[in-house]
Amino acid sequence: MKPTAVVFDIGNVLIEWQPERFFDSVIGEDRRKAMFATVDLHAMNDRVDSGENFTDTIYATADANTEWRDEIRLWHDRWIEMAAPFIPHSLRLMKALQAKNVPVFSLTNFGIQSYDLAAKHYPFLREFDRDFISGHLGIIKPDPAIYAALEDQSGLRGSDLIFADDRPDNIAAADARGWRTHLFTGPAGWAARLVAEGLLTEEEAA
Repeated sequence: MKPTAVVFDIGNVLIEWQPERFFDSVIGEDRRKAMFATVDLHAMNDRVDSGENFTDTIYATADANTEWRDEIRLWHDRWIEMAAPFIPHSLRLMKALQAKNVPVFSLTNFGIQSYDLAAKHYPFLREFDRDFISGHLGIIKPDPAIYAALEDQSGLRGSDLIFADDRPDNIAAADARGWRTHLFTGPAGWAARLVAEGLLTEEEAA
């Protein structure tokens, strides 16, 4: 049987998310490596994704690390430049599924305020049939509770769902619940999987 709904991660599936690349372009690779080795910026971002305030969390981290204060503030002040660009083929797949009345959900680690900011630049983020955003749920992937929340709120289980994510740990957590999964390495592979699942034709997935 075909999956009932398709679940998209957002970062590196629909929108590129490469903070290191951004900082390399702004402060240079050597200084970026030194900063990331000194300050756990991804842990800071996890706090935002868990529901803490976007501005307060980043600015407090900057103030606590005065050597890197100006650079850390860029994570907030130029955040949209890190969450860029969107991935056109992935977006076409989302819209092609919806054109065939296949429900498309988001399941994403994203902050409350940062998601609102992103949606101003990428209006398609408001076009999912259901949103499961970690900041609002207070849980981040790969915590099993966030997958359970999607199941409970949608009424779907296991083979009803097919989920694409770029992180193996997030995929493993979904696998453990019996979901169909696809480790995203590029939109062409995801397109082929959607065709193989009978959800799109090759023409629709192009």
